[in-house]
Amino acid sequence: MDFVCIFGSDSPLGTERSDCHTATVAILMCTYNGGSFLAEQLASFQRQIHRNWTVYASDDGSQDETLDLLQASSTQWGLGRLQIVEGPRRGFVANFLSLTCRADISADFYAWADQDDVWKEGKLQKALAWLTTVPRHIPALYCGRTELIGESGVPFGYSPKFSLAPHFSNALVQNIGGGNTMVFNQAARELLQEAGDNLVVPSHDWWAYLLVSGAGGIVHYDPIPTVLYRQHDENLVGTNSSWFARVKRVRMTFQGRFYEWTTQNIHALETMRHRLSQEHQAKLAQFKAARGQKFLLRILGFQRAGLYRQTLFGNLGLILATLLKKI
Repeated sequence: MDFVCIFGSDSPLGTERSDCHTATVAILMCTYNGGSFLAEQLASFQRQIHRNWTVYASDDGSQDETLDLLQASSTQWGLGRLQIVEGPRRGFVANFLSLTCRADISADFYAWADQDDVWKEGKLQKALAWLTTVPRHIPALYCGRTELIGESGVPFGYSPKFSLAPHFSNALVQNIGGGNTMVFNQAARELLQEAGDNLVVPSHDWWAYLLVSGAGGIVHYDPIPTVLYRQHDENLVGTNSSWFARVKRVRMTFQGRFYEWTTQNIHALETMRHRLSQEHQAKLAQFKAARGQKFLLRILGFQRAGLYRQTLFGNLGLILATLLKKI
C-alpha cells in the first residue's frame, strides 16, 4: 500500500498529524568498532530524499577509526547534522535504549540505525509517509523486510517476508522487524523513555514491538525492503532466514535461551503494565501463568493468549517449544 503525506489536521483536537515533508527525524545510530563499513552508511544518510534529519551517534568505546570517521563527517556536514555522544558501554541493547531515552534529543520521528548497513534513498520518506497518517497521540512503529548484502555490498537475498498482521499476541513470541528498519513517532518514543534504559531485554527492537503493540499503538510492517542489511563475521545479530539459522534457533530453544528471553520480556512488560491495554494486560497474564502449568493447561493458556508466529515453520517451532516447556 502507498501512503501520501498528510498536511495539517483534519482530525479532532489532540489528534493532529504531521507533514512528512517538513517533519524532523533523529537518526539514532549506535557504533562500536564499526570503521569497516561506517562510511557507506553515513553516505546513505546523505542520499536520503527526506532531508530534515540529524544523526546522533552513540559510540560505545570504539578502538578503531570509528570516532575519526564520525568526527570527520560531523565537521564536513556542519550545522550540527551529526552529533556524537558517549555510550553506556553495557552492550548494544543498552546503547540503543540509552540513546533513545536521552532528554536532549528531540524530533518528530526517530529512526534506529546500525553502523554497517546501507539505507536506500527513500527509506525515511517511505516510513514518514505512513507515520504521518497516524494521529500524533497514538504510538506508531514502522518496520519492515530487509535486503541482504555481503561484506562487499553484493545482494544475495532477503529476510523472511511476513504476511500476518502485527499484534501483541505475535510480539510475545516473535519479533518481526529489525531495529535497523524501525522508525517511530514521539508517542512511541515516550513509551520507551518511560520504560527507561536499565531494562534487561533480549533486544531493543523486540522490546519496541512488544511495548507499542501492547500499549494499543499501531505497528506497520513493510514487505518491500528499504535497508540493505549487511551480513559479515562481526555481526552481533544476523539474518534468521537460512536453514542454518533455523537449526540454530531450535538448538537455542532446547538450551533454554528462548525461555530466558521470554522471561526477560515478561518482567519488562510488567514494569509497564499500566500502559498496556486491558486486553493485552489479560493476554500477558494468561501467557505468564500458562508457562508454569502442566501440559494441557499450558496449551490452553497459550491458546487463550492467541499466540502465533508469522510462518508455518515458526509455528511448528512454537508448538515444539510449548511441548518441551521451553517458552
